Amino acid sequence: MAGKFLNVNLHMIWSTKQRQRSIDPQWAGRLYGFLASVAAAKKAKLIEANGEPDHIHLYTSMPSTITIAEMVNAFKANSSRWIHENIHNRRLFSWQEGYAAFSVGRSEEQAVLEYIRNQQQHHRKQGFSQELLEMLRRHAIEYDLRYVFD
Repeated sequence: MAGKFLNVNLHMIWSTKQRQRSIDPQWAGRLYGFLASVAAAKKAKLIEANGEPDHIHLYTSMPSTITIAEMVNAFKANSSRWIHENIHNRRLFSWQEGYAAFSVGRSEEQAVLEYIRNQQQHHRKQGFSQELLEMLRRHAIEYDLRYVFD
């Protein structure tokens, strides 16, 4: 086959350092717009983004040219720099070291989009820590609780 044909989409999640409530809803939309430009620079597409003051959810396509870790690193490094340069009183902002990434099949896509879009409503009932543990269990990812949160 002469070309590369991929349809790989991921639901990515990570938190602010020590889950500090550092992402202000007043500028979160600008952050998501910036993350879309980071994705485009990596030949990917940011399909949906949302979150809460202490964490972020991204639904993105993945190009064939980089790893998941490289994509997450690009999102985190570039967005941290953008926040430091553009948001007053966020010079010490940082993301947690780790992340979670889940593959999303076509049949699950609408549910993932709705889940990301409705973060504020969802988190009235459940905090980030419970959310992440539930997602790890749902995706049958083994973990040691000592190493899940920083």
